[in-house]
Formats: sequence, structure tokens, C-alpha cells
Amino acid sequence: MRSSLCTVLLLSGLPPTLSAADLQYPLSAATTPDGTLYVADLRLPGIWKVAGGKPEVFFQASKKFRTPLNAVRCLAVDSKGRLLAGDSATREIYRFGNDGKPVPLTKGGIGIPMAIAPDGKGTLYVSDLETQRIWKVSEEGGEPKEFAVIAGVRGLAFDKDGKLYAVNAGKDCLVRFSPDGKQETVAAGRAFRFGHNVAVGKDGTAYVADGYGKCLWKIAPGKKPEKLVEGGEFVNPVGLSWHKGNLLLVDSRANAVFEVTTGGKVKKLIAGPPAKK
Repeated sequence: MRSSLCTVLLLSGLPPTLSAADLQYPLSAATTPDGTLYVADLRLPGIWKVAGGKPEVFFQASKKFRTPLNAVRCLAVDSKGRLLAGDSATREIYRFGNDGKPVPLTKGGIGIPMAIAPDGKGTLYVSDLETQRIWKVSEEGGEPKEFAVIAGVRGLAFDKDGKLYAVNAGKDCLVRFSPDGKQETVAAGRAFRFGHNVAVGKDGTAYVADGYGKCLWKIAPGKKPEKLVEGGEFVNPVGLSWHKGNLLLVDSRANAVFEVTTGGKVKKLIAGPPAKK
């Protein structure tokens, strides 16, 4: 590992900042219950781990296409605290065990996984941009089962009541599903320029990362979408997840991970050089 990885900076009690020489094209971030932060990097290709004051490569895949984890697009953590990764190169969801080795869960049963939403009860919900579906998969693996058909589905997230929110390219840009699959509209029409991912707070407020809009949207219960943060250092915000009550927003072209409070305050937590075009 290059010595540049030893240069770290602690911000807001979150994991340390990666050296600018290392991060390349981040797409997603996830935090395990012990506070360890993982970042999916499309051009590593692989996954970074930041814990205990020292960043390191957690898993580095081969640069040969169609090899495991060559194109990680989303990360999540299951009900047992295990890291999950969605890989479009092998059409697969992987689970990492204590030994750090990836275990395939579906035998290539997913097309282009864009988001993974664990329900906390042993089932994973996966958005598949290729087949235009949301799939259900057991945390322990098995054949994916169709949950919903939805155009251009990308981000997924559960609220505290067990309803699944989905960012999509259909008639209404943000919808949610009850456990039995009944769909209702959260944000009507095409409010977002290109919504990528969603996170839902304990109060029911939804947040959506908008790549083309270079912003983070806030959708309070019963309200229309409003921009919480726009412009600034944002170039193409795509990934979104929670960490200790704040949002982790991953921007692939800013080559950075930001911390955003629900009040709209922004701090850059992890940064690399400007992303290659």
C-alpha cells in the first residue's frame, strides 16, 4: 500500500479522509454497526475500507471485465452487519464474511444492480436497471424472486414502517411499496433531473441524490420536493446512505464523499483528485 494512505484527517467523528492519490471513482458508501466505512470505487476497481484511523483497500478486483467485483455499483449492510456489494460485471450480489472473501448469492441472477435495501429481517431488495425490476433475495442466498416491475429503477431504501422507497424513471420519480407490493406516489412527475439514490429518515422525510441536478432533494411527508443543498462542490452526486444521523453523499465526478446534515450543512469527508473524464 502506498505511503500516501497514512495521511488522514478526522472530521466530525467520522472515519479519516483518504489521501487524494487514492480514491478514483466512488459510487456508493455503507457503514457497518461498528462504524467502519466502506466505499465502492468503480475504477479501483473494488472497495475501500476506513476504520481505526487507517484507510486501506478492502477488496481489489481484477481489471479484466466480467470478473468478480470488477464493477461494484452499490453497497449495503445486512441484518447481521455483513457487507453486501452489487456487481454489474458478474450480474451478482456478494456478501463478505469475516475472512473478507466475497460469497455470490444469486448465481448471476441480477442484471445491473443499482441499489440493495435490506429489510432487517433477512431479505434483500435489489433494484435491477437491466430487467427493470426490484428483486427479493435471501441474505443467505438463493434464486431472486420478483417483487415489482418498474421502469428505470435505481435507488432503494426502507422507512421505519417497512415501506420500500424507489427512485425510478417512470411516470412518478419517487414511489413507495407496502410489504405486499402495493404502490403509492411520494413525488409525482419528473421533479428530479436524474435521481440516483434515496435515504429515508426516522421522521419519514426522504432524501434523493440528483446527479444531473447537482443537488440533494428533501421530500417531507405530504410535501413537494425541495432542494436541501445545490451546487457548490457537487458535480454528480449519486450514492446516499446514513451514518450516525447524517447523510453520506457520494459524488463520482467530484471524486468525494460528503457528510450532509439534515439541516443542509456540508463537509467533505473523503476526497481524491478530479475524476478522469
